[in-house]
Amino acid sequence: MITPLLLLVFAYLLGGVPFGYLLVKWRTGFDVRSGGSGNIGATNVLRTSGRALGVATLLLDIAKGYVAVWLMGRYTTESPLWMSLAALTVMAGHAFPIFLKFQGGKAVASFIGAFLRLAPWPLLAVLIVFVAVVYVTRYISLGSIVACGLFPFGIWLIEHPEWPVVVSSAIAGAFVIYRHKSNIQRLRAGTESIFRFGGKKPA
Repeated sequence: MITPLLLLVFAYLLGGVPFGYLLVKWRTGFDVRSGGSGNIGATNVLRTSGRALGVATLLLDIAKGYVAVWLMGRYTTESPLWMSLAALTVMAGHAFPIFLKFQGGKAVASFIGAFLRLAPWPLLAVLIVFVAVVYVTRYISLGSIVACGLFPFGIWLIEHPEWPVVVSSAIAGAFVIYRHKSNIQRLRAGTESIFRFGGKKPA
């Protein structure tokens, strides 16, 4: 029998599937964690292994966030509480994957996927902010930090949803910012990497 708790376990395991690591390993034999920022997310895959793998990683990581929340909604009659818990759990799975000894990514893409299902219009609003910040500064990390910081306010102003969605959006935003603590240090020091969409051509 499928229960909400079982779906939370599934959300964590799905979130923990390290698509960036797997794609780069399959395509090039390279461990993406040994290059660039050492992260398994789309930005580092782009920098170390090329545009195609970077985009594929981004889309797959977004998809796992969406699927986790969508499944929870299907089996709980769209319960805001359980769907919000699924959003946080899939992000936790990406950040602390059991398959990579709990050393994962920053959970930005899984954040996007989860809240694309849970709160699409506020997400679209902060994605516009994200694009604007990255366009002006060329720092993906800064765009992610600003967008995630604004997201709880956006979700409240645009949708006025039930409290589990508001609380989960605040936790998720704070979590992503926390995961960027090393980026914040590099931004302050002026050593953060500039974003270039071209990335590196795979060998």
